Amino acid sequence: MNKRTFLKSTSLLGLGSLVSYSSIGKIVKSVANLPVEAVAQDEDFWAAIRGGYKLKPDYINLENGYYSIMPQEILEKYLDHVRDVNMQGSYYMRTVQFDNKNAAAAKVAELVGCSRDEVIITRNTTESLDMITSGMNWKEGDEAVMAEQDYGAMLDMFKQVSKRYGMTNRIVSVPMDPKSDDEIVQLYANAITPQTKLLMVCHMINITGHILPVRKICDMAHSKGVPVMVDGAHAIAHIKFSIPDLDCDYYGASLHKWLSVPLGAGMLYVKKDHIPRVWPLFADSTKKDTDIQRLNHTGTLPVATDLTIANAIDFYHKIGADRKEARLRYLQNYWTNKVRNMPHVILNTPTDATRSCGIANVGIKGMKPGELQKTLLDQYRIYTVAIDGAGVHGCRITPNVFTTTTEMEALVKALTEIR
Repeated sequence: MNKRTFLKSTSLLGLGSLVSYSSIGKIVKSVANLPVEAVAQDEDFWAAIRGGYKLKPDYINLENGYYSIMPQEILEKYLDHVRDVNMQGSYYMRTVQFDNKNAAAAKVAELVGCSRDEVIITRNTTESLDMITSGMNWKEGDEAVMAEQDYGAMLDMFKQVSKRYGMTNRIVSVPMDPKSDDEIVQLYANAITPQTKLLMVCHMINITGHILPVRKICDMAHSKGVPVMVDGAHAIAHIKFSIPDLDCDYYGASLHKWLSVPLGAGMLYVKKDHIPRVWPLFADSTKKDTDIQRLNHTGTLPVATDLTIANAIDFYHKIGADRKEARLRYLQNYWTNKVRNMPHVILNTPTDATRSCGIANVGIKGMKPGELQKTLLDQYRIYTVAIDGAGVHGCRITPNVFTTTTEMEALVKALTEIR
């Protein structure tokens, strides 16, 4: 059986029953020697991958950025962990709980290319970054730099810190379609003063998909003596990178997004020499100030989620980081290139394809984002999320590896017809 026949038979199998673990391995092996750009456009391959997911047929899901559903392979592993922990009860919690969580953190550290003693498992990006923001020794007159396009929960924490300590937040606005990296770097540079104590930047802006030149921003900020905190909520398992290459000081992300870990999993990276500078959210007198574990005392948590992190990372590696990134970028460009020049369509994502990946944002002239979201769902059975603020007015479109070009064509048809 040749590759094309094998993929077609496997994808058709997925229409009636879920593709097994071993089948997905064979599917990936069948394209192992092909260029990732070719695989990104191979609809038979991705239809076969889709066969490993159980999807709700009522609508086309183009809102995978909030929470990427688990393939059945990971879901079954998660349920096995839930059963196992439940069977052991307190014995598990008092014996191997922390060893297993440390093992999960080690696997995440390996994924992002940093040292194990610089990473902890959290519940989400908000917890990770708010721990840094609230845990710094702010005083009146201190300043922080951020963008209005940053995530609302992070901006709220900076507002609270400002009220509590009298520090000042200097807010910039990231251009939708910058001419160069230097334009963005200079924007942040212009906001830095001798009083700046922290700069926050998105790796990938959640409402537009804009990938920012983080390393260049970090180099600039460090030259002025300013540490950088990166919001990487949408970057892990979406685009391929390593934290050391970014040279940031803090990095937070959610693992239940593009990595497809069960809900309630995140990570926090803190550069070693910064660990003693951060006050934890919950006190832990048993750890040294230099031990990142002092930031990880949160009380009792659903530990089966931590155990599933390793399974999700294995699945991600099985598909291939390069293949996944290429596919997500291909899907985004597939539909945005078809609507970008339509006079009634507004694309709130950079024109330069290297400045984005799977996420994009689209609006219709004269139509409120909420109305567009409702129209897409009610009339076209396409589920998205409305974004209406920070200079961005449209619906965020976030496909996943199980999304087909046929579904993207349905979006193009809808955007063509909606006026």
